[in-house]
Amino acid sequence: MNKIINRYIFKEIVSSFVIILFVLTFVLLMGKMLQIMDLFVNKGVSFFSIVKIIIFLLPYFMLFTIPITLLISTLIAMGRLSSDNEITALKTSGVSLLQIYYPIAIASLIAFIFTLIMSYFVVPQTNFATRRLLFKLVQENANVGLKEKVFNDDFKDFLIYADKIPVHKNYMEGVIISDRRIIGEQNTIFAKKASLISDSESMRVKLKMENGTIHTVSSDLKNYRKIDFKKYDINLDLSTALANFDKSAKSEKDMTMSELLEKAKRLGMKQKDIRELYIEVHKKFSIPAACIIFGLLALPLGIRSHRSVKSKGFAVGLIIVCFYYILRLGGEAFAETGYLPVAIGVWTPNILFSVIGICFFYISFREISVFQKVNFFLKNWKRKN
Repeated sequence: MNKIINRYIFKEIVSSFVIILFVLTFVLLMGKMLQIMDLFVNKGVSFFSIVKIIIFLLPYFMLFTIPITLLISTLIAMGRLSSDNEITALKTSGVSLLQIYYPIAIASLIAFIFTLIMSYFVVPQTNFATRRLLFKLVQENANVGLKEKVFNDDFKDFLIYADKIPVHKNYMEGVIISDRRIIGEQNTIFAKKASLISDSESMRVKLKMENGTIHTVSSDLKNYRKIDFKKYDINLDLSTALANFDKSAKSEKDMTMSELLEKAKRLGMKQKDIRELYIEVHKKFSIPAACIIFGLLALPLGIRSHRSVKSKGFAVGLIIVCFYYILRLGGEAFAETGYLPVAIGVWTPNILFSVIGICFFYISFREISVFQKVNFFLKNWKRKN
C-alpha cells in the first residue's frame, strides 16, 4: 500500500518537475540569447558552435533551476492532492505526514545528488570550456574581421588598417596601426607585414609585425620620436570584439574544489580574494542543499493550498525563491566585504529556511491551527489586562 502511495506522489511531482525545469531553464537561456544570436548573425559563428555554447551553458543554469523547480513542482503536486481532498483521504486511512513526505524526500535527495555532482564536477568544466570556445571564436573573428583597405576598430585602443591581405594567407601587408594605449601619447605604427598569432595555452592573441617604424608624438606636439624595428609584438585586447576571454587564469566559477582550496592557500593572496574563493567553495554545497530545504518547506505549504492550485503553487514558489536568493546575495555581499564570516554569510539562508521548514512541518504534523492559537492567546491577554 505504501509503495503505491509513494509512487503516486512521486509521479505527481515528476510530471510537473520536467515541464517547469524546461520552462525555467529556457527563460534563463533567453537572457543570453541576444548575445548568442549576435555571434551567429553578425560575427559569422557557425550553427554547430552556437549549439555547443548553449549545451555548455545549460549545466550552470540547471544548478539554480533544479532547486527552484523542485520547490514549485512539490507545491503544485501537494496543492493538487489537497484540493482534491486526497491528502485528507490519506490521513483518514492512517497515512501520516511523515509517510507522505517520504517520496518528497526521495525526490529531494535525487535532486540534491544530481545538483551536487554538477556543482562539484560538471559546472567548473563547462564554464571553462565555454570560455575556451568563445576565445576560439574570438580568434576566428579577429582573422575574418580584418579586411583590405578598411579601418578596423574591433580591438581596444587600436585602429588597424591593412593595405593588402593575400587570399588564404594568415598575414597582412602594408599595415598602419593607431596605438592609443598610452594616455598623452599618440603612436602610429607602420609595418610591411603583420600577422595574428594565437596562444591557446595562455589564451592570448598577438599581432606580430615585421620591418616597420613607430612614430610617437607628445600631446603638446613639441616632441617627436621614431623607432625602427625588425620585429615587434603587441598583445591585443579582444574585449571590444566579442568579450574579454584573454585571461590565462581560471576564474573562481571555473575552478574545481581542489583548485579553489589550492589557490586559497597560496602566499601573498589578498584577504578579499581568499574570501571570494571560499565563498565559491561553500556555494558548491549550499546551492545543492537547497533541494533538501525546499522539499521540506514545500510539503506543509502545499497541503494548505485549495483553489487555483497551479497558479498559487507557482506564485508561492517564486515568492519563496525571491526571498531566499535575496538573503543569499546579501549574505555573500557581507561575506565578500568581511562583515560576516564566509560560512555564516553563505549558509544563513539555508539555516533560516530550514528552521522555517521544520516549524511548518511540525505545525502540519500536529495539525496545529496557528490562527486559533494566536486568537486564543490574544483573548487570554485581554482578559488578564
